[in-house]
Parts: sequence; structure tokens; C-alpha cells
Amino acid sequence: MNTAGFFVIGATHHRAPLEVREKLSLAVEAAEALRGELAGIAGLHEFAMLSTCNRIEFYGVASHPETAARVSATFCARQNFDSDVFEKICLSHSGRDAVQHLLEVAAGLDSQMIGETEIFGQVKDAYATAQARRSTGPVLNRLFQKSFQAAKHVRSTTAITTGQVSVANVAVDLALTIFGELAETRILLIGAGDIGEKTAKAFQSRGAGALTVASRRFERAMELATALSASAMPFEQTNTRLSEFDVVVCATSAPEAVVSLAAAASAIRKRPARPLFFIDLALPRDVEPTVAQLDNVFLYNLDDLATIAEENRAARVTELVKARAIVAEKADLLWKQVEAQVLALAPAPTADLGSALPHPTHQRAD
Repeated sequence: MNTAGFFVIGATHHRAPLEVREKLSLAVEAAEALRGELAGIAGLHEFAMLSTCNRIEFYGVASHPETAARVSATFCARQNFDSDVFEKICLSHSGRDAVQHLLEVAAGLDSQMIGETEIFGQVKDAYATAQARRSTGPVLNRLFQKSFQAAKHVRSTTAITTGQVSVANVAVDLALTIFGELAETRILLIGAGDIGEKTAKAFQSRGAGALTVASRRFERAMELATALSASAMPFEQTNTRLSEFDVVVCATSAPEAVVSLAAAASAIRKRPARPLFFIDLALPRDVEPTVAQLDNVFLYNLDDLATIAEENRAARVTELVKARAIVAEKADLLWKQVEAQVLALAPAPTADLGSALPHPTHQRAD
């Protein structure tokens, strides 16, 4: 990980399974604290952090080849994650390859569900956050802005988004398979964030009528329920009222499971003749994995849904080749535009960064 100039390091669904990504996921407070720690790393001139269900990535502009490793060490220290394990699953690109990676991520070409569009908004949010913290500069500003243009070009000139490539659509298709039709299906949405809202709307677009929203902030549940013409329910009642619902969509940002094995077992005992379908869209997971062992209970998490979506990939293979060719051409051009700026950041021969940096474990701010 000895990389100077423009680099990206991180871990994604390609090499980090769901149980590992759970340990790497950053809560809002932890992410903000980490940004502060990264800002103190000598030689890191610009940086942006992208954290989603399927990836944690750090984009940086550095003047020293050891800077990327220091970013990695700081992150692992904050997450109490073994740095040796992280090294084994870590992605690491620099220069022109890092540019192409950013463009492919923004265009949905590196996603677990090839062609999905959720990531575009997530990359934009990550860039906006970095801008607000003044951690971007001329290099990252140009690269991220151009990545948005490239993503839009890919979507408008290829059919890469053809097929059911969103988590929401795959989840709805599964529900239709289990219940046959959705008009009489009762759906509980736990969590009132963006992904939960989109999934709820996907269910409604396919005929679901009975929708209830629960959130730790009841006012937020009421707000979303009103927007969806649905009902709201206090979060504290979710486990005791699970038996009232057929489909439970879980999409909270809770640090631990919100649906226990005991609660699911109690619910299915009250409704033995009708299946109970859990869709766990959270990271860390909202539903205890052992729930899947219960009879007449179906549990699908993010990786499960992505595996199903992969079946639709065959229809998009040709478009994927076309899209990657477009991105590669744009990456070549973009790297030529920023290469001189990056190379100008060459380190001073006598620089001693070791003494300028505290050990990552001394920087933890809980």
C-alpha cells in the first residue's frame, strides 16, 4: 500500500462478505470522528470517504507513498479491526487506475447489482460531505465532478440499467413469489431512511395497500407514513406486533439487531398457516441470522438479494462491456488532466512523517 499521488483504498463486497462489512461499517458519529483523524495525517492533502452497505473507500491525494497505509491504519484502529485482515481484503489503486475505479463506482459498474443507480447518489453525498469539511481540493473536485458526468453519460448511452437491478425491485419480486399477490399483504417498514422509503414505494407500485412504518423517531415515522398514505407505529411495539404482518422490511442504522430470534419465533407461532418474510436491508444487519432457521420464515439480506439480481446480469453483459469501454476512455483523458497536479506533490527528500503522526490508537475519540 505504498502509494503516492491520487489513490483509493478500502474494502468492498468483492472480497469482504457481509459479516466482515458489518464490522467495517461506520455509524454517523464514528464517521465524523474518523474524518477528523484523517485530517490530521501529514501528507494527506485531500480526501473523501465513501461508506455504503457494500463498500468503505477512501479517496486521497498524498505527497508521500506511506500516506495510504496511514489512512488504513487509522481506520482499522477506530473500528478495532485487525489491520492484517484488512490488508488481505483491501482494494488499492493509484493514478489512472484509481480514476477508472471512481468512474466505475459512480456509474454502478462496480456495484453488487451491476447497473444499480443508488450508488450515484451515495457518491454525490460523499463528495458533498468532503467539500463541506473542506477536505477536497483541485484534484478531487475535478475527479468527482467528472465522475458524475461520466456516470450520466453511461446511463444515457447504454442499457446498463435494464432489468430488476435494485434491491427494492428484487425484494418485491420475492414477495410476489411467496404470497402470489400483494393487495392483501400487510407490510411493516422498520426504519424511515432513504432505502426503506424506496422499498416501500416499490411495494406500493406493485399493488401493496397495507403499509405500516416504524422508526426510533416516531415523528419521522409519522412524516413518512403521511407521505406514503400509510400508518405509523411506535418502534417499541415492533417485536410484539410482528405476527400482524406478512412482510417486514428492516432498514435501520441500529448498531445491533432489532429483530431477535425469540421475537420472530413468537410471531410465527401466532400465524403458523401464513409465512413471514423478512427483508433485511441494513448494515449491520437488523435481523438475527438464526431467524432463517425457523419454519415458514423467509429471511433475505443484502447479499442474498444481490445473488438473485445477478441472474439478471446476463442480459446486461454486452452493455457492461460497452459501459466499461466508455469509462476507460474517459479515465485516460481525466488522468491526463490531473496528472501534473498530482505529480507536483512529490515529497521533500528529508521529510520525516513518522514523527509528525501520533499512533492511530491514540487518536480514538469515542
